[in-house]
Amino acid sequence: MTFEEITALRPTAEALRNKPRLPLVLMLDNIRSLYNVGSVFRTADGARVEKIVISGITGYPPRKEIDKTALGATETVPWERIPDPVTAIRQYKERGYHIVALEHTDASVPYWDFPFTFPSLLILGNEVWGVSDEILPMVDAAVEIPMLGAKQSLNVSVACGVVVYHILNHYLKHSGEPGAQLLK
Repeated sequence: MTFEEITALRPTAEALRNKPRLPLVLMLDNIRSLYNVGSVFRTADGARVEKIVISGITGYPPRKEIDKTALGATETVPWERIPDPVTAIRQYKERGYHIVALEHTDASVPYWDFPFTFPSLLILGNEVWGVSDEILPMVDAAVEIPMLGAKQSLNVSVACGVVVYHILNHYLKHSGEPGAQLLK
């Protein structure tokens, strides 16, 4: 298919406002790179996640560096800035969200073995230090991407893509008709 044919099949930003979303919120905890933030927006658009929460030192739109990798996804993915990650987690816990950190811990499990429930909030941490120590005790669970090479982790935006699409697949397979509505 040509670029024009593919584009013609995509919903507009306006149409997306009325479509169901994957009941998953992504929380960006102290992400340093604005390019990573933009890439997470692009993944969030692709999987039609519910929202992105931006906390800590994480930069937020409008920024040209975010726009470079988001390619317009900042206009199609709902987002909010909650500077204090503790406040953000408390708010989402009160709303019934299951809080999951994407982080290597002494209790983390491979993401493919975790029984995700919905709605969920997935925390993505700093590129060097990971999810903040102050918020790790607040999570309900931690999942990890097993690393078989010398490096201990993937780039945060790449890790986001791996796990978000796994969660989307899980939701579509296990949520019955509500999940199927995402594909319409």
